[in-house]
Amino acid sequence: MVKDMIFGTVGGLGLFLFGMGIMSGGLKDIAGQKLKDILGTLTKHRMFGVLMGAFTTALIQSSSATTVMTVGFVNAGLLTLKQALSVVLGANVGTTFTAWVVSAFGLGGLKITAYALPAIGAGFLLRTAGKTQKMRGFGNVLLGFGLLFVGIGFMKEAFDPLKDNPDVTRTLIWVGKNPLLAVLAGMTLTMLLQSSSASIMIVQILAFQGAFGTDWHLAVQVAIPFILGDNIGTTITAELAATQTSRNARRVARGHTMFNVIGVVYMLPLVWYGVFGRAVDYLTPWELSEKTIMAELAFAHSLFNVCNALMFTAVLGWLVTVVKKIVPITEQEIAQKPVALEKHLLNTPVIALEQAKREIVRMAKTAKQAVRQAVDGIMDKNRKELKSVRELEDFIDVMQLEITSYLTALSRRNLSNEVSIELPVLLHTVNDLERIGDHAVNIVEIGERKIEQKLSWSDSAQAEADMLRTEIDQMCDRIITALEHNDIKAAESALTNEHNLNRMQLEFRRSHVDRMGNGICTPQAGLIFIDLVDNIEKSGDHLTNIAQAIIGGLQWEGIKPKIPAET
Repeated sequence: MVKDMIFGTVGGLGLFLFGMGIMSGGLKDIAGQKLKDILGTLTKHRMFGVLMGAFTTALIQSSSATTVMTVGFVNAGLLTLKQALSVVLGANVGTTFTAWVVSAFGLGGLKITAYALPAIGAGFLLRTAGKTQKMRGFGNVLLGFGLLFVGIGFMKEAFDPLKDNPDVTRTLIWVGKNPLLAVLAGMTLTMLLQSSSASIMIVQILAFQGAFGTDWHLAVQVAIPFILGDNIGTTITAELAATQTSRNARRVARGHTMFNVIGVVYMLPLVWYGVFGRAVDYLTPWELSEKTIMAELAFAHSLFNVCNALMFTAVLGWLVTVVKKIVPITEQEIAQKPVALEKHLLNTPVIALEQAKREIVRMAKTAKQAVRQAVDGIMDKNRKELKSVRELEDFIDVMQLEITSYLTALSRRNLSNEVSIELPVLLHTVNDLERIGDHAVNIVEIGERKIEQKLSWSDSAQAEADMLRTEIDQMCDRIITALEHNDIKAAESALTNEHNLNRMQLEFRRSHVDRMGNGICTPQAGLIFIDLVDNIEKSGDHLTNIAQAIIGGLQWEGIKPKIPAET
């Protein structure tokens, strides 16, 4: 019996999570891009943000996906931290929709499980034979929906013996009557499963099977603390996802944790004295019974998250202030932020333009450092060097945004002819430097692949990589000198480096193909080497754009035509 229960629980839970994943993917295929567009435009007011977060999460069945989209909008500058937190508050409400889907099992009995099998068949047919992405998306929704309920059916059967086991019932009731223990248990279960939907589903089925006793009012009181714990446990997913991300991403994750933990803390006394349970019973329109207890718990889950969202929406400004203090700007970040872009100088355009040029020089030096460390990391298989490149690329992105914003603000002033001609060329220079940072990250990614797959290059390949490193290093130095001192000779010398890089790209590609053909180098290592050559050559293309701009006196008319750099 114990073996059957363990196997049924593990297998049913696996099917439930697998079905949820497939259904979520299908829903995102059908409506994901449209929701992204809507989410980016309709969150200007905090209440709209909450509603959009709830709607998006209910539709795509993934609060994690909503949070990731939201963080992406924050990083892109499309949403403020306050707007992002309002969306995540809404995502907490939207994720309760899954509990309502699960409660349909109790309301519909075994009929839903019976319909799950044809849903799987129809879904698989649409998924494999569908001619459009939307049709295949619908197939995934049906397939996932069916698997989800088959998994619930297996777990229902696995938990069936529990209703006849008084020891299990007594233990669960004892834990539930000690809300702190129950919260801890629910939190731990969610952390282990990495899914609040799955852990709440388990609590619902346990209640449905009478594991909390057949006094249904008492069962609800006992089960609610477990559900509160699930709400804390679900924050670990966002926290783990944000460990290696930007500061704003970490702030969103901390805010998510804060309003869930604080919500449980202020709700616990109401649960302890039975006030919350009685409120749930009073607000639900059905008679509490075996069939409706799963819906009762779904309502309790929704009520908690709706109340919490309303409360924190009212004090969202305070929450933003607190998370900014918890995750402050570091001294290193302050040092990397543009320091010369003084807004009061915008009324003196000539000086403001010179200040922008100073920051562009700093950006160029950072881009050079990123490329150098990326190449060092891939050649030496140094994870630490590779990791630091991502931080440098973040700084490059910040500098691009700051300098572009400054130059855009400058363009609105009354400008002399000289300044108005130079300004658009400088904007393109900033974009070229940002693209160099992107190519450095591309090198990091192939470097990480080289380390993970334990690949090595031959001595001749290492020597060629070293030649590329020397050439791009020298080209960066010449471009920095040209930008710093308006040195046309240095810019012209950089074009020699570009010519060398183009020649090396052709020669090294051929020589590496020969090495692979002779068995000196494996195909996997060869592809990584060729990717390195291409990314360095493309970085040289962007540096060439800058060199030609300097040679042309930062005027479009003076820039020689060139084949556009690959991106």
